[in-house]
Amino acid sequence: MIVLRSPREIALLKEAGHIVATVFKKLETELKPGMSTLDVDRIALDVIKKAGGIPTFKGYGGFKGNVCVSVNDTLIHGIPSSKEIIKDGDIVSVDVGVTYKGYVADACRTFLVGNVTDEARRLVKTTEDSFWYAVNNYAKPGSTIGDISNAIQTFCEKEGYTLTSHYTGHGVGTKLHEDPIIPNVGIKGKGPTLRKGMCLAIEPMVNAGAVDLIVLKDGWTVKTKDGALASHYENSLVITDDGYEILTKLKGELNGQ
Repeated sequence: MIVLRSPREIALLKEAGHIVATVFKKLETELKPGMSTLDVDRIALDVIKKAGGIPTFKGYGGFKGNVCVSVNDTLIHGIPSSKEIIKDGDIVSVDVGVTYKGYVADACRTFLVGNVTDEARRLVKTTEDSFWYAVNNYAKPGSTIGDISNAIQTFCEKEGYTLTSHYTGHGVGTKLHEDPIIPNVGIKGKGPTLRKGMCLAIEPMVNAGAVDLIVLKDGWTVKTKDGALASHYENSLVITDDGYEILTKLKGELNGQ
């Protein structure tokens, strides 16, 4: 069941989203070669706690981290570890969920660490650009989930990248994962129609190589089977009267593309 959120609920989702965005702002200056992925997790937790939030991922389905930290060929769900050290030239996806007064916001950024290759830079940029292409054209009342899915798929495939159908975006609200499911591949005109008050976490997850993935023995870490780089970009947003509003950004931050 897709829930349409009230103005009061949307205000609380914005508060949760502001905390998520504050984590990213902090990491923009703090994330450096030589840090462990556990260090990243600790920085995120400190920001979340000081802002009065709760890390939504902690304990979710048994997940051990406060956030997901996924390096290079890890597409999603990287478990923070003191043994995994971030190196110059890495790309690092940090997926953050925050619960604030019972409402959840969810977003991800892929950070470029040090001297990143042009190939990696293009992958990360395309991943983010595909999000903005999809939402700027289709995140509005009357569009469908399939319109958004198809827009992400066609944008990324035109650049030579692949997208899994096994992991998707989702609705957000009082739970981390709510209806509707939002795939990154799809057919225009298919799926639920967007309506004012729908709150969505849209998240392109893009592989530089083949689409095939593997899940490690920890049951969480999802890597590309061929070892190719992977990138992840996500925001939570609400559908408005004539478009959308991003919930997971700081005041004054501009939308992309």
